[in-house]
Order: sequence, then structure tokens, then C-alpha cells
Amino acid sequence: MFSDRIEGKWIARFAELFAQSGVETGDEIVVLSETQSRNINVHLCELALVQLGAKPLHVVVTTPAQTAVVPIRSTGASAALGYHKPAMAALSFGGLVIDCTLEGLLHAPELAVILKSGTRVLMISNEHPEILERIGIDTKLKDRVKAGMKLMRNAKHMHVTSAAGTDLHINLEKSVVGGGWGYTTTPGTITNWPGGLCLAFPARNSVNGTLVLNTGDQNLTFKRYLEQPVHLTLENDYVRAIEGDNLDCQLMRDAISVWQDDDAYATSHVGWGMNHQAKWVSMAHYDRADHNGTEQRVFAGNFLFSTGANEIAQRYSLGHFDIPMRNCSIQLDGKDVVVEGRLEESLA
Repeated sequence: MFSDRIEGKWIARFAELFAQSGVETGDEIVVLSETQSRNINVHLCELALVQLGAKPLHVVVTTPAQTAVVPIRSTGASAALGYHKPAMAALSFGGLVIDCTLEGLLHAPELAVILKSGTRVLMISNEHPEILERIGIDTKLKDRVKAGMKLMRNAKHMHVTSAAGTDLHINLEKSVVGGGWGYTTTPGTITNWPGGLCLAFPARNSVNGTLVLNTGDQNLTFKRYLEQPVHLTLENDYVRAIEGDNLDCQLMRDAISVWQDDDAYATSHVGWGMNHQAKWVSMAHYDRADHNGTEQRVFAGNFLFSTGANEIAQRYSLGHFDIPMRNCSIQLDGKDVVVEGRLEESLA
């Protein structure tokens, strides 16, 4: 679909992001990538940093061999580092690391060591730069996302409903709340671009009820709009039934079962999107190889439900689904946060 030619407008957009993340003249920055990374994004990072007067260093690790029986997609748990000692030393230096690995370091086992050094990590999602250019950097997101995170931290219960039949109850006590707005200046933190997500990782035995994935909702592991409803029944975090006489149901059922891992059926995280620049419909415009679905995770008013790894609940399965849902209503302790897919006024 696209030429891989470097465009000046993309360099400018990347430079804008890095400036917002506190990059200044003379700063020494590490750009982390792997041999299968999207090279155009790695190159844009270098050019934008040089334009700002910074001094980039490339750390490139080999993309590891495939060990799973099905493709691993969009887990946020890159296996590329593998505790490589020289790479870990280069990343744990207390400055800024720009993460261009395929899956990202968000849930990578090495992340805690890197952040403990005071390094801050900016994950650039494996998107074509046109997507990153279009969404850009919304400086107003920070305050709005922080407000949403505060509401979630102070709440004990999340209730998600929809006209399609969703009726999901989530105990937020002992959960860990996170969020991101696309840039970071705080040592020891990680964020991803594009940003705009409020989410919680529930503790064990916290999620129960019915989740109805409706026509037009998105299964981002498959980069696919659902064409027919799929009914999920959750008991104490785990999907115990996947029902529907259609291809979407069959694909999801088979993709989870192939892991032969009960934790692949468990809840990873729940939350909602805040980014008005991100659009639900945009996935229809791109070939699958051109996008990573991050835009769909953060579009304003979606309810994002995910299965798989949840460190808070001590679950580490490689099986993973991210499913942004439209037209849902979300309440925290009985107060509206999202109403039929629209952010409540104080968060909008």
C-alpha cells in the first residue's frame, strides 16, 4: 500500500513526540530494535533525534526463533532481549530508551530492571508512520487520562453493560491501574505511542458475567472486525464458554484452545479508550501488515477487554486477545464513565 520512502512530515512528527518527552540538545538516547522491526520507524527515530541535537545509539537484537504453535501478536511482552547482558547494560542507563521492538517491552520480564535504573521507556507501536502522523500527540490527553486513572483507583467496582447483552462485573479492589498519553518525562516509567488508555489489571477472582462481542467490535489479534456476535461467559476471571454459530466464534475458540493453557482463557486487563484522534473505522483502510491495532485500543469511548497475561494475578500465558468494543456503558461504583460508547463529560 505504501512506499517506504522517508517523508519530512514523519520526521517532524517523531521530533515533536521526542521533544514532548523532554529530549534536548546533547541528550544521549538509546533506540532499541530487533532484526524484524519496521525499519522505517527505526530510521525516523534516528533522524528526528539528530534534528533535535540529540545523540542516538542503536541497540539491535536478533528477533528470536518462533517457539509457539501459532503466531504471537500484540502481547506487549517482547522476547527479543532475552536478558542479553550488553543490551541490558545499554538500556539501564537512566535516560530515554525508544522501544521499536515488535511486541514492545510493556510486559517483558526485563522491564523491571530497566525501569529501576531510572530509565524511561517510550514504546513506538509497530504501525506504519502514516498512522502515527495522523494520530499525532495530544497534549490534553495527559490530564484526561490521569483523571480517568484516579477514578478507577478510587473505585471498588466496575460494571460494563451493552444493548447487545454484555453484563460484566469487575472487582477493582487490589487491582493495579495504569494508563498512558503517548509520551513521558518521568524517570522509571513506560508509555506507548499512540496513547490514550485507562486500564486496570484485576487481582485474582475479580471478573464475572457475560461479555457479548457484537458486530463491528474488533479482535486485534486477528486484526478483524467481528461480523457476527460472540457470547463469552466469565467465571472468576476465566472465559468458560465461547458461544456463537459463526466464523468469529470458531476462530477465537480454536486460537485459545491451541495453547493448551487454562490461563489463556483468563482476563488480562480491562479499561477504556480516551483518544479522540484515534478512529474505530480506520482499520478498514489499512492492509494488515501496515498496522498494529494500537489506534483501535485507544479510540475514545471503547471498552477494551483482554485475555492472557496478568502479572497482578500471577498469570503469564502467551495466548492473548485485545478486543475493543463499541457502544458499551461503563460505571465505577454506580457512576457513569462511558455511556453507550461516549465518554462522560468530565473525561471527554
